[in-house]
Amino acid sequence: MIKARISVDKYNILSDVDPRIYGSFIEHLGRAVYEGIYQPDQKSADEEGFRGDTLELVRELNVSTVRYPGGNFVSNYKWEDGVGPRESRPKQLDYAWKVVETNEVGLNEFMSWCKKAGTEPMMAINLGTRGIQDAKNLLEYCNHPSGSAMADLRIKHGYKDPYNIKLWCLGNEMDGQWQMGHKTAYEYGRIANEVGNVMKTYDPSMELVTCGSSGYYRNTFGEWERQVLMEAYDVTDYLALHMYWKNFDNDTPRFLGETVELENYLVSAIAACDYVKAVKRSKKKINLSIDEWNVWYHSKEQDKRIEEWCRHPHQLEDIYNFEDALLIGGAMITLLRHADRVKIACLAQLVNVIAPIMTSDTGAWRQTIYYPFLHASTMGRGKVLHTVVMSPTYECRISDAVPYLDSVVVENEEEETLTVFAVNKSLDDSMELVCDLRQYADYAVTRHIVLEHENLKAVNTEDNPYEVVPHEGGVSKNDNGDFTAVLQPHSWNVIRLTKKK
Repeated sequence: MIKARISVDKYNILSDVDPRIYGSFIEHLGRAVYEGIYQPDQKSADEEGFRGDTLELVRELNVSTVRYPGGNFVSNYKWEDGVGPRESRPKQLDYAWKVVETNEVGLNEFMSWCKKAGTEPMMAINLGTRGIQDAKNLLEYCNHPSGSAMADLRIKHGYKDPYNIKLWCLGNEMDGQWQMGHKTAYEYGRIANEVGNVMKTYDPSMELVTCGSSGYYRNTFGEWERQVLMEAYDVTDYLALHMYWKNFDNDTPRFLGETVELENYLVSAIAACDYVKAVKRSKKKINLSIDEWNVWYHSKEQDKRIEEWCRHPHQLEDIYNFEDALLIGGAMITLLRHADRVKIACLAQLVNVIAPIMTSDTGAWRQTIYYPFLHASTMGRGKVLHTVVMSPTYECRISDAVPYLDSVVVENEEEETLTVFAVNKSLDDSMELVCDLRQYADYAVTRHIVLEHENLKAVNTEDNPYEVVPHEGGVSKNDNGDFTAVLQPHSWNVIRLTKKK
């Protein structure tokens, strides 16, 4: 049995958890919108055409924020095409994904769906093929009460009250050559700054997310951040980072070790932000928005066979297995361990497209990755305690010292709970986890949830939706502050302690 230890101090608080770290993403891509959140002829659909079964699972996930409408899609998007009477909305070619967009669902429908889902929008602006004037028009359509052309147009369309959207993305992955309107760092920094100034002139409390490099392994990473922030530091509140993982070579230890690379990515991006802060002698601190992150590789070959210029095909529909859930759990822990700077994160995406929720014409079900996100979103609210992890390590191609244990502790003073999130990455050995919790001697273990499966490749399907599900009954206790737990091989664990009454 592997032995590991964590150390926490109730007075050594890393940060409050920003609820927006439990966000997700809906792009006009594949079946995320059509047949995902919207399908008027499906049996669970409501009067607006939104699927009730999908809404139920989204609400269960407690998703705080949903980024929309892209993604690559936004860089060639005319938002005006998706408002007004449906019968007059034009069909357009989406060059990002080589499909036809019908615009049956647009801005107002999405905002209605957000209200039903109990989530807040994170609206993205097209800075690929459009610019300042279009951003200004979109802002006024969304947020101005009345008395301007765009605000009055919204009212004419049947939506009297403004949406007061406070969180906006200034484009998407603008360093990527695949992006419509791809720009150099200087070009993007200038347009982001100009648009940001317009938006903050309208509402100084608005929060803006500026595009960082679109990946840790991009040769633009680091220098892109420096150049962009030198131009747009004053209007930037968050720097956007994107990270996806794959296990093409079936090397599970390396795959689970990707949390080390996520850690390196976050630390490096924070350093880039703070470098520009120092150069500018600024008092302002820029935080991070990891507004695309997930496992993405299962559907790559299938997507090569999709017919071009069709409508909402089965695209990017990764079927997630158990080991994917373990990595998602480890990544969630890593984001929480940087909650002092990671304030927004969007699991990409929410339904059907590289998503925790899948749908068919007859139903909706939870993929394996649904559960770690669910547990973190519902039990990871409060304050992150600075969690020191002391664990044996293993070597792989990612690093010569990957800890077998990923762990973080979150305290919720209002609920009088302490939650330990932990992943044992060992494929063969159980782990004894210990912690000195004498500061919480009057807390008792009330739940120990375990997600485990003997088959790392096990999946949930519509016919067998409960193949990989969490169970209660893990072995752990807090004996007058002497906390011990047993973590099964390759398992995700949520240990909940509650103050004794």
